[in-house]
Amino acid sequence: MNYYPAFLDLRGKRAVIVGGGRIAERKILSLIEAGADVTVVSPSLTERLRQEKSDNRISHLSRSYRKGDLLGSFLVIAATDSEEINSRVAGDAPALVNVVDVPSECNFIAPSVVRRGPLTLAVSTGGASPAMAKTLRKELQKAYGPEFSGYLRFLKQVRAEALAGIGQKVKRERFLKGLASQKMVNMLRTKGLKAVKEKILERLRRLSSS
Repeated sequence: MNYYPAFLDLRGKRAVIVGGGRIAERKILSLIEAGADVTVVSPSLTERLRQEKSDNRISHLSRSYRKGDLLGSFLVIAATDSEEINSRVAGDAPALVNVVDVPSECNFIAPSVVRRGPLTLAVSTGGASPAMAKTLRKELQKAYGPEFSGYLRFLKQVRAEALAGIGQKVKRERFLKGLASQKMVNMLRTKGLKAVKEKILERLRRLSSS
């Protein structure tokens, strides 16, 4: 199956996760980070999820799944160790539903993700091999280190300064395009964030004063 890739804005959206074990925990932490309004349906929770509950970052229904638990949900994840319950959840879900490791029950699948601040890299094999997706994710983690997080935050600031300070459109566009060039990416990897920042700011000052 060919899936349509998308990044969802989950801020304030109701997400219901059925299950409170280790697999559910990983899904829940990602949803919290995305700003979703998370409800967990499970008789038990992992230690980490109990802490999230104590910190009021998730709502918890301390019992087994019941029909009606998904009412008003935008996104649903079934992550229990019961195929029967997971299948019931998939059938009851009103919108987006993911059943962990059972693509046939899903209308979306969760990619393997690398996050570097504003940068998100998502890898999917279309459900053919989650293990391969994880392997590729590890390669991407090495290729795109923590320096990319700092660089993207820096680019946001520099872009605003360039739009305000470089009067000539052609020069401004050439400058902005250069910030994302392969040459700049290679320099970031070999010389580090500090050196790249200094080079860019020097050029920005020169163009802004010309």
